[in-house]
Amino acid sequence: MKFAIVTGGKINDKYVSGILKNEKFDQIIAVDSGLDFFKRTNIKPNVIIGDFDSVDKDSKKYFDSKENIKWITLNPVKDDTDTEHAIHYAIDSGASYISLFGATGGRIDHLLANISLLGIGLEKNIPIIMQDSKNKVFMLKDAKNFKIKNTKANNEDKKHFISLIPYTAEVKNVTLSGFKYPLHNYNMGGFNALGISNEIIGDFGIISFDKGILIVVEAID
Repeated sequence: MKFAIVTGGKINDKYVSGILKNEKFDQIIAVDSGLDFFKRTNIKPNVIIGDFDSVDKDSKKYFDSKENIKWITLNPVKDDTDTEHAIHYAIDSGASYISLFGATGGRIDHLLANISLLGIGLEKNIPIIMQDSKNKVFMLKDAKNFKIKNTKANNEDKKHFISLIPYTAEVKNVTLSGFKYPLHNYNMGGFNALGISNEIIGDFGIISFDKGILIVVEAID
């Protein structure tokens, strides 16, 4: 099943509402102040999760009156974030694919934590894609011939960048083909910006590596 999670970071209402309306999601989850987005756009989530310490009171009151919404109220004193709880809820509910919105912008500590949460998908073998109007972020582990489509044709006036950032201390034998800056059996380590702003030169870019975890960012600029 395909799940969408909207949490409380920076949200481009037009972009996110367009995806929620046009793509077929089995469940849509609002997380804490992400509920404000749903009130602004008049979209009804299936599930609302949070400790509600940052949501607008009018948004909460508005959806209190709606039927067929599952509410999960969390203790504000806890070891996980509302977003992490929502991801685990989605997986426990049968999600096979998760789109995560509202996870960028705002506080950098929340952004870094949300990127780390993508690893939950690796552990469960469930794709989790964090996205906003300019970026898609996901993790790859021990990838073999992973293809990324060149979307430049759909955005002729914009550039499509692919950035690769090691999440583990080393990512072994990285091979990139179909990219402007190829690599062959290269061991990528941290503390450098080698993998930033690559470009796909054909229809697809192909990523392979033997061991490790990469953060992959598809960015439009």
